[in-house]
Amino acid sequence: MSGPADSGAQRADDADVVPVPAEVRAGRRRLGRSGEGEGDAQVIPLAGGRLPAPPPGMPLLRQRRSELREHIVDGKLDAVRRQHSLGKLTARERLELLLDEDSFVELEPYRRHRSTGPGLAGNRPHTDGVVTGSGTVDGRRVFVYAQDFTLFGGSLGEAHAAKIHKVLDLAVATGAPVIGLNDSGGARIQEGVLALNGYGGIFRRQVDASGVIPQISVILGPCAGGAAYSPALADFTFMVRDTARMYLTGPDVVEAVTGRRVSHEELGGADVHGTHSGVATVVHDDEQDCLADVRYLISLLPSNYLEPPPATARTGATDDYRPKLAEIVPPAPNQPYDMREVFAEIADAEEFFEVHAGWARNVLCALARIDGRVVGLVGNQPVVFAGVLDGPAAQKAARFVRFCDAFGIPLVSLVDVPGFLPGVEQERSGIIRQGAQLLHAYCEATVPRIQVILRKAYGGAYIVMDSRSIGCDLSLAWPTNEIAVMGAEGAVNVLYRRDLAAAADPEALRARLVAEYTEEYLNPQYAAERGLVDDIIDPADTRAAIARGLAMLQDKRKPGPARKHGNQPI
Repeated sequence: MSGPADSGAQRADDADVVPVPAEVRAGRRRLGRSGEGEGDAQVIPLAGGRLPAPPPGMPLLRQRRSELREHIVDGKLDAVRRQHSLGKLTARERLELLLDEDSFVELEPYRRHRSTGPGLAGNRPHTDGVVTGSGTVDGRRVFVYAQDFTLFGGSLGEAHAAKIHKVLDLAVATGAPVIGLNDSGGARIQEGVLALNGYGGIFRRQVDASGVIPQISVILGPCAGGAAYSPALADFTFMVRDTARMYLTGPDVVEAVTGRRVSHEELGGADVHGTHSGVATVVHDDEQDCLADVRYLISLLPSNYLEPPPATARTGATDDYRPKLAEIVPPAPNQPYDMREVFAEIADAEEFFEVHAGWARNVLCALARIDGRVVGLVGNQPVVFAGVLDGPAAQKAARFVRFCDAFGIPLVSLVDVPGFLPGVEQERSGIIRQGAQLLHAYCEATVPRIQVILRKAYGGAYIVMDSRSIGCDLSLAWPTNEIAVMGAEGAVNVLYRRDLAAAADPEALRARLVAEYTEEYLNPQYAAERGLVDDIIDPADTRAAIARGLAMLQDKRKPGPARKHGNQPI
């Protein structure tokens, strides 16, 4: 830059320089003026006459970067060996199994904590115990985080949480599923409230993402304390037997409070949550099968609520005749059969992804494809409690229905239900409230809904299993259907109690009255004649009829009422 002569700056060798002020710092000489080129700036060497060392060249900088990245990726070898000795893979090994080859793009690998708490001041490993980023599953974008148990036991601190926050924010912003691989001892005690604040940030983001993008949690080690809320908020939670455990309070606390000593597995193992609590959606024996199943699930899910579920080529289901269906389901209403066999006959390639297989087994929920389209299947299971609905079964089906509706997945309900489970314990445990959850879920669902009544459909259970009265779009029934307030024998016992008590031969009278009631009220045409069933179909034509119905309803649009949200009977 050039300027007036009195500015104190002049051009020298095409470079602009500014003279050093008369008052200079200690260790530098005062400027002198030469007779020639008066006013030019003079370069003053540092004390001792040494010039600063030249910066490292690019080859050296690149080498240092590569060495640091290798160190970060390799981790601590002794800690990796301990992880393997526990039968667990490392965070990066898990990501290699989960994601397409060479698709992972890591975010913030250099992140380190800022805490000075005990044991942390001089221990600041890169990544801070969680590997975060994005990759693809069968070419489709997903965001992931994998907690690294080899660093701080995977415990969550401020920096650790911030990395997960970023992944969740990016997943929502780009409309891609998020998968969390959990292997953590919980909150990092030394970081106190900052760790708790980090968890709160994760939970808030998960709630904001609910119904916007699919969320999958995979428990591959401990998941204790407040950390357990994250899998509970996810849409699907996978657990691995023997290594995964999840609870709010550990065995030591349980023993101190209750006096009962329990193991980690007894308190919060995979089978506990897969069978009793219902927190685990899917349970596997090893990590490899578990992560392969996560990939399969992703293939059935849309990336977000604005996109349709991924479809495959049509399979000709609209003309597919399946005579085996009539063989699977016995005509006698009280004879059991496995509804899974019906699912297999209806689904493309006889494949379906069952959720909560070990919990509330008297109802089945699964994702499948029919004629290439993803659908949600809900069915009563006659081999478990005769397929009766109880509280857990209603909750299981309600959550599944709500998930399918949130992500535009059509619902097919296969009905063979004798009613709700009676009893004092059921009433005290809230079966009315729990049954209302399923009723609420179906009533508010706006996706295409098809009901198929295979055999019996009695009482309130018929209503809540997506009957015409609560808004199903297409109701189909087999010739074996029985739709009534209750079964014939129960109805006769109530309606003709006095007549039976006074009869000379009560059993003969009961048999005659049951036959008459069945003929009058339980005949297959009764509901169809009154417009509550659209068609009575051949069982062998069930898959084709469903496929045709889905094609008919594929453009269904039904906006919800104008309100903030409903008040589900939780």
